[in-house]
Amino acid sequence: MKLGFAISALNQPFMVQMKEGAEAEAKAQGASLSVQDGNDDASTQANQVQNFTSQQVKGLIINPVDSDAAGPSVKAAANAKIPVIAADRSVNKAKVEATVASDNVEGGKMAAKELADQLGGKGEILQIRGQVATSAARERNKGFTEGLKKFPGIKVVAKQPADFLRAKGLDVTQNAMQAHPDIDGVFAENDEMALGAIKALGAKAGSDVKVVGFDGTPDAFKAVKKGTMNVTIAQQPSELGKMAVRNAMRVIDGATIDSQIKVPVKAVNKKNVDRFA
Repeated sequence: MKLGFAISALNQPFMVQMKEGAEAEAKAQGASLSVQDGNDDASTQANQVQNFTSQQVKGLIINPVDSDAAGPSVKAAANAKIPVIAADRSVNKAKVEATVASDNVEGGKMAAKELADQLGGKGEILQIRGQVATSAARERNKGFTEGLKKFPGIKVVAKQPADFLRAKGLDVTQNAMQAHPDIDGVFAENDEMALGAIKALGAKAGSDVKVVGFDGTPDAFKAVKKGTMNVTIAQQPSELGKMAVRNAMRVIDGATIDSQIKVPVKAVNKKNVDRFA
């Protein structure tokens, strides 16, 4: 049983863990899983999906580089009677059998509450956005914005994208600190950007400036233990990969599945990090 997995980019620990979870589940199911790295390029990924379609794989999993751009190639796969499962990020303008994703809106609300608790309900913060074309970034931003409404004493003084990348998170934070040197907190829409922010903040990270990330990667857990990251909203990337493969196999076997499959997120801080790390 051949399955294809088009993943957005394997330069992020989160995506590597999701791939490993998918591979483990495929092996357990007796299926063959081919993984293609889109290298964060929507055109490259579209070609990979087209190749999977021409190879007539029995099922296709996609973690889109761009939720809109993925639509045409996913639609072509569906027209070829290949069931498609979206993993971690949704696909726009095309029907998929299911979207397996963390509850990013709820995670965004959780991040707002955790940062507000760290700041005592008041302060000026920087919000570092991910790739704004992705559903994950949009949903985390939506949840965080809604969550902050409960804390009128907290003001977002800068909001900049860093494309989910650590190096860009560092640059965005350095620039923001020049304009707002007395910033009190940072929320980054993934851990890689939060780790970049921590490097830019230096000795201020986790103490003078509270930092909240999102994903629950091994490096983030180390930062939480060290005290430079106060909280990470932990996803379960390996579980996302497993659930994507599991549900692809269910569809292939003729089962009916839910269109939205949510994997819970957890707030991880210094008190409970050992349970996750």
